[in-house]
Amino acid sequence: MLSTDGLRLLPWSSPEGKPCYVSGDGTGYVSRLVDEMESTQLDMSAELLGHAADILADRKTTSAQLRFLAARMAEALRDVLRIAESRGARLPTPPCDDLDNVEDNDEPISERDQ
Repeated sequence: MLSTDGLRLLPWSSPEGKPCYVSGDGTGYVSRLVDEMESTQLDMSAELLGHAADILADRKTTSAQLRFLAARMAEALRDVLRIAESRGARLPTPPCDDLDNVEDNDEPISERDQ
């Protein structure tokens, strides 16, 4: 498997369908282009989600419209998962290698507790 230490997964693939990466400190032209593209993809996914709610609430929606919506939703989900993979891969590694031996003193906070 290819080591991706210091590399950022790009939101597009090579013509052969292989993942593309950029190396750098995140301030170069390609990194800024990727930031902009990811932001656009996330915005479009959020818009599509709102549109999906409208389509699904409309009893007159045809099966062709639902198939079209499902295809666009699949594309949006693929984009969002790739963004999550790219960003997750760039998160710092926790300092503790053995998380099984760490006490969990965190308690979840629900909205009503705030």
